[in-house]
Amino acid sequence: MNTAPHYHYIMIIEDARDERDAAQLILEDDGYHVIAVASGEEALAYMRMVDPLPCMILLDLMMHGTNGWEFRTEQLRDARLASIPIVVCSGDGRLPEKASVLGIVGQLEKPIDTTALLALVTQHCHRAEGWHPVAAGEQPGNGRRAAPS
Repeated sequence: MNTAPHYHYIMIIEDARDERDAAQLILEDDGYHVIAVASGEEALAYMRMVDPLPCMILLDLMMHGTNGWEFRTEQLRDARLASIPIVVCSGDGRLPEKASVLGIVGQLEKPIDTTALLALVTQHCHRAEGWHPVAAGEQPGNGRRAAPS
């Protein structure tokens, strides 16, 4: 099991720009740093290059390219990434049965309920001692690689 610490930023993997931007705004307004990407491929490439890792991933299941299912399979194959908690979001009415197969920590129906999202983040992204809201332009981690623009 991976015991590497997870920094207190959240990764959003969502191909729909409006939904990605909305989730990012909710989380940033609550003081979290967010890395938002449009595909599973982009997310995997980013996480394999950076340290530290996100404390949680908000994952859309239905995407072009590497979809949420494929992303989760690849994530679990990578020992360094496997322990990052996943919250799946989808507009699919059968989300509960689909999500249970993925071994995830939470699920959200689209459109995302702000209160439910923030409750899941609080549950999985505990604010460390000395935590402070992320200032505009601040980057998480050790400077190994900055967030994509």
